Amino acid sequence: MTNPAPIEDVPIGGEGIRLGQFVKFAGLLDSGGNVKEAIIDGYVTVNGEVDRRRGRQLQVGDVVSFEGRTVRVCS
Repeated sequence: MTNPAPIEDVPIGGEGIRLGQFVKFAGLLDSGGNVKEAIIDGYVTVNGEVDRRRGRQLQVGDVVSFEGRTVRVCS
């Protein structure tokens, strides 16, 4: 049994941020076009569930995963 990847905390300096912005800000992907495709194609999960809305408003404590990397929204 393998250990899950550690969750990395990413401070956003506020109360909320959109999913597309956060994926890029956290460094999960480095271009807006790639972020858009990954989210629409269902490769990004929020709190363990696929969410295809780039504009989804994330809150502090939400956990986002992409290709084995997991990050948590922090204030």
